[in-house]
Amino acid sequence: MHSNGVSKSFMVRDAHPERLRTVRHYARVSANRRSLRGSVSGRAGFRRLGTGFAKLSIMTVVTEPVDLSASRFSEGPVAPGWRAGLSLAFELRGVRTVLASNRHFGPLRVQKPLYPEGEAVCHTIVLHPPAGIVGGDELEVTVAVGEGAHALLTTPGAGKWYRSDGRMAQWVQRISVEKDAVCEWLPQESIVYDGAIGRMRTEVVLAADARFIGFEMLCFGRTGSGERFERGELTLKTDVRRAGRRLWLEQGRLAGGSALLDAAVGLAGHPVCGTLVAIGPEVDEGLRDACREIACPAGRGAVSLLPDGVLLARWLGPACEPGREWFARVWACIRPALAGGRGMRMPRIWRT
Repeated sequence: MHSNGVSKSFMVRDAHPERLRTVRHYARVSANRRSLRGSVSGRAGFRRLGTGFAKLSIMTVVTEPVDLSASRFSEGPVAPGWRAGLSLAFELRGVRTVLASNRHFGPLRVQKPLYPEGEAVCHTIVLHPPAGIVGGDELEVTVAVGEGAHALLTTPGAGKWYRSDGRMAQWVQRISVEKDAVCEWLPQESIVYDGAIGRMRTEVVLAADARFIGFEMLCFGRTGSGERFERGELTLKTDVRRAGRRLWLEQGRLAGGSALLDAAVGLAGHPVCGTLVAIGPEVDEGLRDACREIACPAGRGAVSLLPDGVLLARWLGPACEPGREWFARVWACIRPALAGGRGMRMPRIWRT
């Protein structure tokens, strides 16, 4: 890593135009700020990042094959994809949750731990400096929350799945939560560009009395410019286990241009969808009913309770902002029950 905050390989290894535009902008900001921290505080190079914990109500549906005609994708030499990994471990030391281990390779990082709620809860921001995922990328994040610890992880902005040259991009996240621990996995939304080809896999392993809250939204197409998700595909799988027993398994594939984008059993014409999941001994009918009283500012939301203390909140809508607002209200309702009475403390990065 050079003093201007970006390695030379960031500028030459990846020929994707969207990513190069963002990386060059990041390099200019970093040069002005003279440090990586300065570029982050400048809010310029890291505006649109994110990872995913995302599942839809249509996940078990398999759609028709995807047409990946060459005319829709870039021609010329194929740049190698990036491989990156990030492994984090949180521990409770006294009354303080600490980031005890932080290992990484490739373009995945975290900022220093933050404590806006006091020492008991460690907030961590996951950074992906290239600002998006392209075909051939393979990224993996592993999070381990030790006994009694409480970790909240988020991202500084929306993630992007860029248009592919025909290759698959992959994002894998593995989360383990030990006895009496709490993990909140709260990335901001992900934008799936027309022509993106991606696979997202989430594995969550919980101890018998661990607590977990996770959510994500997906926006199919750049709706601000009128783009629809006409080509490509996104494959998703979530596997949640507690004490060796599977609580929730959901998987499927959504193809660009599929009838599911407009069908009532799919996205019903809405470009944005999202899921929140909350798991813990305190999850019951009363918590479900309280969440059902929360009105959606726009779009359609629903809350259901699965066996063994699994609460699901689903949302479909026209844009990310109303979905983010509704999920924040649901999270505010759920969190005190699962986090020992602590109210919601919105990460400050969400307001920048």
